[in-house]
Amino acid sequence: MKLTFCGAAGTTTGSQHLLEINGQRILLDCGLYQGRRRDSYERNQHFHYDPATLHAVVLSHAHIDHSGNLPNLVKRGYQGNIYATFATRDLCQIMLADSAKIQGYDTEWINRKRKKQSLPPIEPIYNEIDAEASLRNFVTLGYDRPMPIAEGVTLTFIDAGHILGSAQVVLDLEEKATGRKKRLVFSGDVGRGNNKILRDPSIPQDVDFLIMESTYGGREHELETVADEILADILNDALKQNGKVIIPAFAVERTQQLIYVLHHLTESKSIRQVPIYVDSPLAVNATEIFRIHPECFNQEIYDFLFERRNPFGFESLTLIRKVSESKKLNGLKEPAIIISASGMCEAGRVLHHLRNNISSSRNTILFVGYCAENTLGWKIRQGWEEVNIFGEPYPVRASVKALDSFSGHADRSELLDYFQDMTGPREKVWLVHGEPEQSRALCDTLRERHQTGEVSVARWRETVEF
Repeated sequence: MKLTFCGAAGTTTGSQHLLEINGQRILLDCGLYQGRRRDSYERNQHFHYDPATLHAVVLSHAHIDHSGNLPNLVKRGYQGNIYATFATRDLCQIMLADSAKIQGYDTEWINRKRKKQSLPPIEPIYNEIDAEASLRNFVTLGYDRPMPIAEGVTLTFIDAGHILGSAQVVLDLEEKATGRKKRLVFSGDVGRGNNKILRDPSIPQDVDFLIMESTYGGREHELETVADEILADILNDALKQNGKVIIPAFAVERTQQLIYVLHHLTESKSIRQVPIYVDSPLAVNATEIFRIHPECFNQEIYDFLFERRNPFGFESLTLIRKVSESKKLNGLKEPAIIISASGMCEAGRVLHHLRNNISSSRNTILFVGYCAENTLGWKIRQGWEEVNIFGEPYPVRASVKALDSFSGHADRSELLDYFQDMTGPREKVWLVHGEPEQSRALCDTLRERHQTGEVSVARWRETVEF
């Protein structure tokens, strides 16, 4: 049995892990790498394996850094099944098409610059037709339903509590040559628990080998119990300036969680009554998908939904689809809250809102999730005095706030609890999906607490036998 870490090793993006067993190759996730444009394009174009040689792909969840390169995989020769939960498949239907559309816009912009430099044009990694074609390879599977997916390999999805449909991947392996049986678990992205919408993460049992995320391996979030109060304070302080609050938010899960919390804060009059806009066609579509997957909801939302109330809609909320409606927001004079994708500010309509609002001290930029290093969101959060948006420099004069209690990722203490609660020898643990300092911090602590097993930080393109 061998593992090769083809992505999300030493970084938080581009999740891809290649398992080899019984002469077969199984890929865990196939995400897009996100970072510097040139590096991203090269990494995403070229796989570290021949896609045609894969026997199966298992997808943990629909976030683009985990699913986003699937259309390219199929385009380059992969013909097998892509195993995912029902909700993950439905989200991928809109998210992969959106990713293709963004790549098209991005490529047009790059090619205009390349033409001025007398350079040949480049092609997007994939287009919307490629995205649609990849959906035909999906095979859906409910939580806790074991399914053989290759010789000596049985897959079970268990809830990860991260986004709608997110799963931990449990693989029961039997090596045919030796008869050796082991259980490998890939955590995917682990949620925090006590989520406003989703169920708590399940705890894996009888784990022999573990591939575990470490996004917040060295950091703690704000307390979840006071998150609503903190959000209310930030919004009320910001709205006193009579400006706009721009919230870059991931279209899936983060936006829906914000809508639900703002619903309660508005009804309870905990925040000033102002127009609230969700300006992201993807987020609007994703919100509709949320409503048809109650199997992922916690009991509160489940009951809320079946009381025939809409958890994701209220009077002061406007969901925007049309570009013309989005442009009207630029002329708003009164205070407003605008939620727009993407959460890392790398693409989407949020870039237009930042361009129009980031240089006014009346406005506030509120981050409610993780931003990978070198993304525009990361630069703004880091306090850069000037940032480039659409290739032009803009001074950052707006107030910048961050509220990590809305993060979909477990923090350091929650990851340690997750590891402690699972059973099994955990002979080898590989930490992935984390910036180096975060992974090292978690690795050091796990080594102290788990001396009967081997804990290491996975390295990009490293191959390990187990």
